Amino acid sequence: MAGERKRVLSGMRPSGKLHLGHLHGVLDNWKSLQEEYDCFFFVADWHALTTNYQTSGTIRPNIREMVLDWLAVGIDPSKATIFVQSDIKEHAELHLLLSMITPVSWLERNPTYKEQQQQLKEKDLSTYGFLGYPVLQAADIIIYKAHKVPVGIDQLPHVELTREITRRFNYLYGEVFPVPDALLTEVPKLPGLDGRKMSKSYGNSIFLSDSADEVRKKISTMITDVERPRKSDPGDPEERCVAFNLHRLYVPSERRKEIVEECKAASLGCVKCKKELAEAVIAHLEPVWRRREEFSRDPGMVDKILGHGAERARGFAANTMKEVREALWNQNAG
Repeated sequence: MAGERKRVLSGMRPSGKLHLGHLHGVLDNWKSLQEEYDCFFFVADWHALTTNYQTSGTIRPNIREMVLDWLAVGIDPSKATIFVQSDIKEHAELHLLLSMITPVSWLERNPTYKEQQQQLKEKDLSTYGFLGYPVLQAADIIIYKAHKVPVGIDQLPHVELTREITRRFNYLYGEVFPVPDALLTEVPKLPGLDGRKMSKSYGNSIFLSDSADEVRKKISTMITDVERPRKSDPGDPEERCVAFNLHRLYVPSERRKEIVEECKAASLGCVKCKKELAEAVIAHLEPVWRRREEFSRDPGMVDKILGHGAERARGFAANTMKEVREALWNQNAG
């Protein structure tokens, strides 16, 4: 149809509390996309099982908390379809069918496969589900005939694998699916309190659900310029200060310039600077906290939103699967 908006598909695993990295790396982008595209945003609970199958009981409680965070930052169910992956059984059917045509060698060369096995050595990831999760990911995307998949540059190989699987299906059975494109998004550099990437597993995160006092306490411990042990030493925040990466997101540019000058002149100490940073982060999060509190007052609202989202997603997925079955079982017939 002329004027029909292109579709975007993106999901997030309910593996625990969301932090500032999720806000600036994913959710701020989702907010922009929902204004321009027909967006499907889903809770990837089956994907969470690929690495957390031994602690599966923690996944369900995380779903409501994560969706509350989505709503609080501005993901709008009137503009985007929000649903839980496992509520749409058609994902599993398409995953099964795509697995029949996906070469094992494609999965074994996935860079994330060996990286995560090395990073998560405490978990047994030598499972069929972990090896094959990109096939499920492909099913998630193409079942809604998504045109765009928002990703950071490190996730481009995942989208390319989906594109290869899609092209293979279309070659074998006919042009059922559009080949999705990666929508490359700029992900701001957001280190955690210790300078490493902000991550729940590192224990270095500022969570969206933290209180103002918790934010102040955490930022007070944040690494600054390791080559500036005393206030009287001149610093170089733009090049050496871990905390300054948060300044770039939360402190106005004019004030940042002043901070750089004061730090280089050794007239501003790190303790005072971090206190100012904490208040800037809190000011940014306060509207999120207020909206989250409002949404939390209605315990049935999240279920209602997910129910409506699942109804729309299921209708779309069911229509796609009718086309898939017809193409698959009627291959070359007549």
